[in-house]
Amino acid sequence: QMQLAESGGGSVQAGGSLRLSCAASGRTSSPYAMGWFRQAPGKEREFVAAISWRGRGTTYADSVKGRFTISRDNAKSTVYLQMNSLKPDDTAVYFCAAGGSTTQLVRAYDYWGPGTQVTVSL
Repeated sequence: QMQLAESGGGSVQAGGSLRLSCAASGRTSSPYAMGWFRQAPGKEREFVAAISWRGRGTTYADSVKGRFTISRDNAKSTVYLQMNSLKPDDTAVYFCAAGGSTTQLVRAYDYWGPGTQVTVSL
């Protein structure tokens, strides 16, 4: 089993930045890829970014390319999502997840955190 806990969410004005963290506990020695997803009210959960176990491979949704950066520190069992140039459309609950690959498919991830709210205002 693995437990995930997100932090770093909050409210920010458009153009601002936030850094989300996801701390893992439990089976942290297993070679999981990590992903970030988000879900806005009334919408389906969508892929944001993912990173491979060793951090050599990353993928991003087109909507966040060039603005968001995913990274990980396996020594701290933590994954980060640096979000810059935030837009109101980025408002959502952000979730981190652990899975077998850097796929964009929600169903491919085995473990999920409870989420952290990000609100971007004009």
